[in-house]
Amino acid sequence: MELKRRPDVERFLKSPDKDVRCALIYGPDAGVVRERAAQLAAAATERPDDPFDVALMTDADLDGDGASLEGELSAQSMMGGRRLVRLRLSAEKLEKMVAEALSAHAGGQFNPDAFFLVEAGALGKRSPLRSAAEKAKAAVAIPCYEDEPGDIARLVREALAKDNVGLNNEALGIFVARLPKERGVARREIERLALYLGPGSGRIAAPQDLEDFLGVEPESSLFDAAADAFGGRLAEAQAGLRRAAQEGEAGPAAVRAIGMHLGRLRRTLTLVQSGAGVQEAAKASGVFWKQEREFLRQARAWSLAELDRIQPEVLSADRACKSSGAPDHLIAERLALTIASRARRLGL
Repeated sequence: MELKRRPDVERFLKSPDKDVRCALIYGPDAGVVRERAAQLAAAATERPDDPFDVALMTDADLDGDGASLEGELSAQSMMGGRRLVRLRLSAEKLEKMVAEALSAHAGGQFNPDAFFLVEAGALGKRSPLRSAAEKAKAAVAIPCYEDEPGDIARLVREALAKDNVGLNNEALGIFVARLPKERGVARREIERLALYLGPGSGRIAAPQDLEDFLGVEPESSLFDAAADAFGGRLAEAQAGLRRAAQEGEAGPAAVRAIGMHLGRLRRTLTLVQSGAGVQEAAKASGVFWKQEREFLRQARAWSLAELDRIQPEVLSADRACKSSGAPDHLIAERLALTIASRARRLGL
């Protein structure tokens, strides 16, 4: 069976059903997959780090016919606890073999007291491994999708609370907007923030408290240029793009910064359309307090319809920048010119 709903996934990871002996955890974010697998491993066996009870396997440990995997699934626990066979799979060519072993183990052909945990990357709908886990009654498939902003915010709050520190709502929005999407890297950034705030201090940080921690964005010239373009300041936008080029930032990064600014405007206007105040919506979209005044000026001038007209041009510029031999800096400048011209017609 497949578990998609967060409450169902969290319940299973904490206390897996006794009649389930196989689990497949997969998705493009290796950090989330690894984190959930570790949580399930701790719940599935009393000693998840004991080499006598646990077999950790990778692609390199599998032979051509799967005999080594079947042997591990058939083996008994030497210490009397529940045995765990944990496989980290990356080679697509081995999927069918692992799928057959999973189906057989779910059917009780090997040691029925052993728990088989498979970690994998992104699997398509036609994946034999995914299909086997979804169909078997004694198996579960847990897809790991990209974290939503709300998921990341919850992760930050919970992790910081363990060290008795925290962020107010505005600072939380800013920090979440700056976090990388990969869960493992994000975890390390959160740990670094906890050390900065002082574990056990009880400190609740505001945006001003994060200035030294966040520092200057490596792509600050690009983000400034994007803001200038949407604010109708063409000369400043061009200067920012050229300064970024001198700093080593390529055209695709410039187009990406423009796309991110458009995304924040879109999120802000969508929240306003749902009844939120514009300032509240801007904060929820991760706008840094120093840029708030200019961003609000833009949010009051742009509309969702106008942003929809710009979106295809951003996507087109992104594709063009990635073409071999394309003059990516000129493409980015032309996109900035188009947006700044549109902004001026809107009264900015």
